[in-house]
This record gives sequence, structure tokens and C-alpha cells, in this order.
Amino acid sequence: MPSYEQLGELLDQATTALLTVECQQGVVGPDSALPELAREARASGALTNVARLVAAAHDSGIQVIHAIAERRPDGRGAGRNARLFRAAERLPVQQLAGTTAVRVAAPIEVAEEDFVVRRLHGLSPLAGTDVDALLRNVGCRTLIVTGVSANVAIPNAVFDAVNRGYTAVVPADAIAGVPSEYTPAMIRHTLALVATVATTDEVLACFERQRGGVRRG
Repeated sequence: MPSYEQLGELLDQATTALLTVECQQGVVGPDSALPELAREARASGALTNVARLVAAAHDSGIQVIHAIAERRPDGRGAGRNARLFRAAERLPVQQLAGTTAVRVAAPIEVAEEDFVVRRLHGLSPLAGTDVDALLRNVGCRTLIVTGVSANVAIPNAVFDAVNRGYTAVVPADAIAGVPSEYTPAMIRHTLALVATVATTDEVLACFERQRGGVRRG
């Protein structure tokens, strides 16, 4: 874990943004297409911690981006070049554009100043979406990555962020995957090699310390 001073330097509110990944009702909500993942996200406290980080980011003037994965009812534009995509087509709950499945799930709150970025294809919240351009336009240099899953979308987001020149920070208790023991292994053996790993409380403490500063307009 980084020292408080090191983490505080990375999390300058003027150059930090918070990304929530696929924290949508059809993924982590009560009627999830992936009930095992939804249970883990809630039982582990990860979803609650994402909500805590989002609320603190709102209070601190830190930009929040919610990355949503969705499909058109006709499937147009969606990939079929991976087993995951083909399996998703057969799930009882579909992440269809315009439905409740693709709304950000409680207890996370979406503020007027947040960006909600939706993608119809691929595995990454950054590749082929507006996220990178939006981050650059708000002056982001450090990206806090939260959400699901530690199996696929979270490592994709971290790798793509690093490849695009951002410093990635991963609050280890604000991401989830399945099975439960996979997430700490992924963090230790993969994400820790390319991202700064912290806890939700450590990130919140840095936000609190800077809260009296100038907010991004």
C-alpha cells in the first residue's frame, strides 16, 4: 500500500477522476443477469464502497464517470468474437439500451455533473468510448477505477488507462469478481504491477484532506 503522502500526491482533486465500471442494475442489482457476481459485489462491501467513493468525489468536486455496458435490442454493433459475448446473448436479463438494467445501481448516486458513458461493444470502458477524451478535457491525470468485474472489465480499464498515460489507482475493496478469492489474487499478481493499490478509507481520507480546496467547475 502507498504511504498517505504518496497517495495524497496522486489524488490531487484538480487532476483526479473516479470511474465506476458496470455498476448497473442488470449486473450488480437484485435482478442481475450475473447473480453470483451481484451477490459478491454486495456481500464483499464493494458496491457500498463504490457508493462511498462516488459521494465523496461529488463533495470534493472530483469528476465521476459511470461506464455502462449495453446492447441494442437487435444486437447490432455487438461483438460475437468471444465466448463471453455469445453467452451474454443467452442470459435471461439483457443489458438493453433504455431499460432499467442499464441504470446505475443503488446505493450509487448519479449527480448532474457526472458523465454516463455507454458502450455497445468490447470489453473495456476506455477503448472505443468517449471516456479517454472526456478525461483529458477535464484535465485528469489520475484515474480511480472501481466496480466490476475483477475478471474482465476492471483489468481492461486499468491497462487501457495506463497505456494512455494515466496513473491508475485501484481501491482494492471497491472492486469485485468471482469467485471471491480471485479478486485479491488478481490485485496482488496483476493490478499491483501497474496501478497504485489502496483502500476505500485511504482514498476517502485523501479526499477529506483536500476538501477545502478549489473545486473543479
